[in-house]
Amino acid sequence: MPDPTPAHEPHTREAPAHEARVQEARTHEARAREVCVGEGRVHGELELAGVLGAVAEVMPERECLVWYDGDGRHARTWRDMVVRSRRLARVLHDAGLGRHGQGGGAPWESPHDHLALCLHNGPEYLEGLVGAHMARVAPFNVNYRYTGDELVRLFEDARPSAVIYHARYAPRIIEVLERTGLQPLLLSVDDESETPQPPNARAYETTLETTPDEALDVVPDAGDLHILYTGGTTGLPKGVLWRIGDLMLGPLGMRRRDHTAITDLDEAVARAVRSTARVLVGPPLMHGAGTWSALGAWCGGGCVVFPARVDGLDAADLLAVAERERVTRIPLVGDAFARPLVAELERRDHDLTALRTLLNSAAAISPGVKRRLLELLPGARIADVLGSSETGFQVTRQGADERPFAASPGAVVLSADRSRVLAPGEDELGWLAKGGTIPLGYLNDPDRTAATFVTLDGTRVVVAGDRARILPDGAVQVHGREATTINTGGEKVFAEEVETVLRGLPGVEDALVVGRPSERWGTEIVAVVRTGAPGPGGPTDADLRKGCAGHLARYKIPKAFVRTDGSLRLPNGKADYAAARILLGRGLPPVAGGG
Repeated sequence: MPDPTPAHEPHTREAPAHEARVQEARTHEARAREVCVGEGRVHGELELAGVLGAVAEVMPERECLVWYDGDGRHARTWRDMVVRSRRLARVLHDAGLGRHGQGGGAPWESPHDHLALCLHNGPEYLEGLVGAHMARVAPFNVNYRYTGDELVRLFEDARPSAVIYHARYAPRIIEVLERTGLQPLLLSVDDESETPQPPNARAYETTLETTPDEALDVVPDAGDLHILYTGGTTGLPKGVLWRIGDLMLGPLGMRRRDHTAITDLDEAVARAVRSTARVLVGPPLMHGAGTWSALGAWCGGGCVVFPARVDGLDAADLLAVAERERVTRIPLVGDAFARPLVAELERRDHDLTALRTLLNSAAAISPGVKRRLLELLPGARIADVLGSSETGFQVTRQGADERPFAASPGAVVLSADRSRVLAPGEDELGWLAKGGTIPLGYLNDPDRTAATFVTLDGTRVVVAGDRARILPDGAVQVHGREATTINTGGEKVFAEEVETVLRGLPGVEDALVVGRPSERWGTEIVAVVRTGAPGPGGPTDADLRKGCAGHLARYKIPKAFVRTDGSLRLPNGKADYAAARILLGRGLPPVAGGG
């Protein structure tokens, strides 16, 4: 998910180290004006490699990346990052990879060679993204938890010409290449696992060290593609094709405070050097929320910070790094991130006075958890953004309550039959849609592209599947994803609405709601709940039904509950409905005759 907050969040309570960074930013801004005016750069649609390269020219020695591992703290400057990314681009280019067409093809086609990134969070992932774009290669994300058939399906669809992977995943890479017959360039990143590597794999670090830092004879273009594979929560993963120019103005936040587009390189660089943002990225880069938070921070001139643990959430580690690095922004992914942070903040005090924004996306935070988080972090605000891999952010809101969302530029609500845009106040449950800076389509999938990307009155919009109403004041009331809608006795129930109520009840840490067959209702509502006090001390079924009754119509209240001590979330914080259905199958008796 994208980051709609400005990269240069000003502080009202500044530590001495922060004051030094502010003064440094002012010095760099003056230098930016000299460089941009002196070079007479052409203004126009922006692309990623060009913006980051221009920022590095102006403030080469400023930190742009900090990460931790067993050896302690590491940092890279803007110059370091660009040099290493350019060397990787040289490796890809010398292997014959790049863009082999000039565009104009079908919106589900790619003219690029593709680079697979099967990596945990770290400098190599971001270098892979930037280096690929420098070489006009289209990068795509690989879920490193995929195995067997899942990985084969992904590679058969994306057909990578190069793969950068952490060494521990070599056995999976070998298997998928044997099954697909693909023969990509392999770059193995050392992770101290001592996993045997394929004989044709090249060591990533050694390869970069021995590659000259030379400019390429290719020029990246705003029309080049970036591929983001969806997580598969609404079906099999699909490769969303973003033009870099649209990605910059959409998810990467190259807009002014009034939401107008930044297309002037001079202005983009001047904005970047004013930045004092330090963004702690905990969500995995293999999902949009992580990648867009990191690249958006860089496009705004901020420093990206990674915690020490990158294979899961360690709240103590994340907050310790946030305190040490004086981070100003932390992306979150729902209760899966927020609840552990609350527990750690209650366990001990942290000096997080530099923190200004908690940016939540991809999953909801329960209202009670939000309120407690804001109590523990009185100097911060929580911003919720709702969107998808296909839209970037569509609607936003701030605060702890469940108020309606404010529409972002290009966001509209379509009628139920998707034939027109609804006017404010029309009492119809429609579809949340997004126009403007949106992707081209799905890689190799003309049918899904046609179904998801539609044209109304000459305007192309994407309909990702969220149901919504447009209120009289123009605010948007989001009801939930159609894919998780349950039809019970002719009434539609949005699982997310019931889940939000359940997660707000005493003793409930998480909840997922699904449907099961019922002779009486066709489908009935059932819930899997994770409670804070397993066993007899937790809320009873009667407690849960009574709590729901104060907020939900009777037909929306779950007919049955199953309890679990395990996680109901995928590693990226999104709902794991497949696991919930398995638990329901194990924990509930067959439906009796009456439903």
